[in-house]
Amino acid sequence: MSPDKRHTGAQEARGEVGYLALADGKVFKGRCFGALRGASNPVEGEAVFNTSMYGYQEILTDPSYAGQIMCFTYPHIGNVGCNEEDVESSRIFTEGLVVRAAHKAPSNFRATMSLSQYLANSGVMGLEGVDTREIVSYLRDNGSQMAAMAGGEDVKPDQLVARARSLGSMEGKDYVKAVACKEIYTWDAPSWTLAAGHSRKLSQEQLVSRPHVVAIDCGIKTNILRLLVDVGFRVTVVPAGTTSAEILALRPDGLFLSNGPGDPATLGYVVKPVKELLGKVPMFGICLGHQILGQALGGSTYKLKFGHRGGNHPVRDETTGKVEITVQNHGFAVRKEGLSKEAFVSHLNLNDMTVEGLESRAHRAFSVQYHPEASPGPHDSRYLFERFFRLVTGTGDQAAKGEGRR
Repeated sequence: MSPDKRHTGAQEARGEVGYLALADGKVFKGRCFGALRGASNPVEGEAVFNTSMYGYQEILTDPSYAGQIMCFTYPHIGNVGCNEEDVESSRIFTEGLVVRAAHKAPSNFRATMSLSQYLANSGVMGLEGVDTREIVSYLRDNGSQMAAMAGGEDVKPDQLVARARSLGSMEGKDYVKAVACKEIYTWDAPSWTLAAGHSRKLSQEQLVSRPHVVAIDCGIKTNILRLLVDVGFRVTVVPAGTTSAEILALRPDGLFLSNGPGDPATLGYVVKPVKELLGKVPMFGICLGHQILGQALGGSTYKLKFGHRGGNHPVRDETTGKVEITVQNHGFAVRKEGLSKEAFVSHLNLNDMTVEGLESRAHRAFSVQYHPEASPGPHDSRYLFERFFRLVTGTGDQAAKGEGRR
């Protein structure tokens, strides 16, 4: 695994005292692991928490977590180690990691290194020995907020607090430009198995007759790309900011709007081409892609108090009444008010009744706030990729009615 070039110069931590300081002055003390970040080069980002019990490597490498310091609620992280296969992108995007206990001796036949080694190789700092229950309770009561984290003898907590306060808010921050691809590329790999590994790819002959989907990369996860191939698509990935004319020149049969980090209200350069393409090509959006489609349909977004991050969130399909257990990772949501008359709310979060899905049958477009590709998490919602395939190919109106699942 190549080192994360964001943090060059970071040395490996060896149990030094470290601190996580929130912008409102609250400080948590622990022990450093992974890479050591000192007072002159602290970790900076929004402090958030994730309730998933597994899949820490996939979460760390999800580009949607750019700009965030992750706190896991599950007490032991690192039990199965890390490897070169269980990743969702080319590197770690989470700015820093906070856990109750980082397991030092992984037990799994696929492990090639410990979590601490993995973080150190990528120049990413971790903090353990912290009461993560206290952190989560505090963030739930007071809201996710900007934070700074560092370790070593020269670290002064009050200076970290001042650093955190200087970061402002996640509102108004555009991280998509930093995580999206810079050039157009094609994706030809289906889902992998332990037997076949990651090397299996489809030939050009296998792909050429498939319907063509263009995916706008705002921080796309590789498992999304695999599942698009699995259901029968040929996939071309384009950078966020690609114009509608450039997308149409690729002759897409469908348009996919990816997940990604930051404040969706800053992404007018992505919303504009999507709005211009509404009704011209079928669309499917996931997470940030849902928020982009919502804005293209006349809506707006707002910041949640502490967001939804985990693998156990109940969502109700308003068309069928069925409830799915979903994977979530977002700090912003779409407002119900302001949406065009062609759009309707298709899914609701049963914890707080926030909008979890949109559909515009007139424009042949739909989106979900959650992650049907999981990785990690339950597979209740993977049928949505098949629904998108049917929408693109016109092979049945069951999908448009929310029927015919599984």
